[in-house]
Amino acid sequence: MLTIIKRGVCSILIGAAMVNALLFAPSGLAGAATDLMLAPNLSFTDDSSPNFPIEGKDLADATVARGLPTLIFFGSAHCWNTAREAERLIALYPRYSDRVHFVIVDLKHASPAQGRLADQYYPGYIPTLAIFDKSGRLIYDRAGETASERGDTEHLQELIDSALR
Repeated sequence: MLTIIKRGVCSILIGAAMVNALLFAPSGLAGAATDLMLAPNLSFTDDSSPNFPIEGKDLADATVARGLPTLIFFGSAHCWNTAREAERLIALYPRYSDRVHFVIVDLKHASPAQGRLADQYYPGYIPTLAIFDKSGRLIYDRAGETASERGDTEHLQELIDSALR
């Protein structure tokens, strides 16, 4: 009987470990948005761009990773502020793509899971960034651009670097 109990406990522990690994896997393994690039024909001076400014793979991801920082970008098409902040993010993406879990939320086409993220972290203004550190603690959540000059990535880079510490 003791052997049966040990097997049962062992099965439960293995099952729990598998579930934990799936839910909190490092972002490089768990559906992070990848191959991010700017959409073509964006306007950085007016709201005429009909496309969401970021394209890539696995854009339906809505997980906050454990073990790696997570950056969530909330935005929409027809918003030059979103396009300008997207340009900053895409400029830094190659530097951080293997160390940061990127979640990109097109608010007009959000998946149900992304909608739940928006309910928690999107204040109603675009663009919005929510940045979590490696332990999953929210360290930045603000609407608006991270710089006043187009192409200035300094503040965004400082935010990402602080999440990596």
